[in-house]
Amino acid sequence: MRMNGPIMAATALALGLGSGAAMADTIRIGVLATLEGPFTVLGEDGVRGVELAVAGADGMVAGNKIELIVQSTDTTPDSAIRGARKLIEQDGVRVIVGPLSGSEGIAIRDFSKDYPEVTFLNGVSGAQDTTLREPSENFFRFNTEGAQWMAGLASYIYNEKGYGSLAVVAEDYSFPYTQVFGMLEPFCRLGGEADVENRFWVPIGNKDYSSVIAALPDEVDAIYVALGGADAVNFLTQYQQAGGDLPLVGGSITVDQTVLGSEGRVRDAVIGTPSAGPISDSYDGEAWIEFVDNYRKLNPDGFPSPSLFAHGYYVNTLALLTGLEAVGGDLGDGGAKLRETLASMELETPTGTVTLDERRQAIADIFVTEVAVGPDGNLINQTVSVTRAVTQTLGQDYETFLEYGVVSRENPPCD
Repeated sequence: MRMNGPIMAATALALGLGSGAAMADTIRIGVLATLEGPFTVLGEDGVRGVELAVAGADGMVAGNKIELIVQSTDTTPDSAIRGARKLIEQDGVRVIVGPLSGSEGIAIRDFSKDYPEVTFLNGVSGAQDTTLREPSENFFRFNTEGAQWMAGLASYIYNEKGYGSLAVVAEDYSFPYTQVFGMLEPFCRLGGEADVENRFWVPIGNKDYSSVIAALPDEVDAIYVALGGADAVNFLTQYQQAGGDLPLVGGSITVDQTVLGSEGRVRDAVIGTPSAGPISDSYDGEAWIEFVDNYRKLNPDGFPSPSLFAHGYYVNTLALLTGLEAVGGDLGDGGAKLRETLASMELETPTGTVTLDERRQAIADIFVTEVAVGPDGNLINQTVSVTRAVTQTLGQDYETFLEYGVVSRENPPCD
């Protein structure tokens, strides 16, 4: 089993792949995860999600031993393409789970079209256009995407919190564009204000937010922050140190466990922060409680609760294993039966039922949450409400939704 450092040992131990399984045939599953750069901690928890799904199958599918081959990326499209090409051409995989970051996802969507006999399942990348426009027939996304993740949040902060105007701080690439669109389109339609000049876009890996913090307007009601990993920790810490006192609204990965579980003064800045996304730490569904318990058992050094990255990779890996089991592990037809099975699948996950639309994009439930102190003293996202079966077109027909145009720094304009 070829993997990176301690991940390899942990997976081999957890899956119990000893000599007793050596006589079985092997199905190799390639995994693309960001294990370099500011999103490393996100990628590590994504791999934990893959491992958890495979461990739940006892390391076997349809009588075949599972071999995971994890390939590191660094959030850039080029690294994702290099990694996928290596997995296919050198490692011989015919199924890949990943990637993690938004621009990586669009790149892998395009790359997949050159390898029609390889089946790709997303990791957790959430850029809208990965599946909305020019989808690939062999690329499946069983996780919802960034705009879907914002379902219900605009109404909550506008009607319940009384926030009528927002400034925005976000990373400057495809996934935050998607998150900001998903947040601002309904917010502005409700009557909220989020002027283009009050949107601050920063590169991934930015470490000094002093100029952004100094430029934030005083007259807005709150700041919507769409940053992840080390970027989120740096901004939240520096904003708190600078004496910032405006309320915060979190993007999905800004108040994810990969941030809430960090050390330092972040907790002082985020308690009470509303957000939305595909999971809620306090969700009381039986399958979620079991998922959290299994995550903790397999990862005693992981987060207090699985992150949305662990959840997304888990769900996509679970879909793959379910599909492989259904076709008896047979990939001899170039994966055609597997892809046909995946396309029509109704998948039961820790957070509810997932189905796919005609572009192979997930339809699933979304949670509005607020950051709170949990029973054990750790920070959690506490459930406020649940929006059921959120589609990628947010309840509109496909052609009408396309009229919004491609998400960008200035879309929606919020006129």
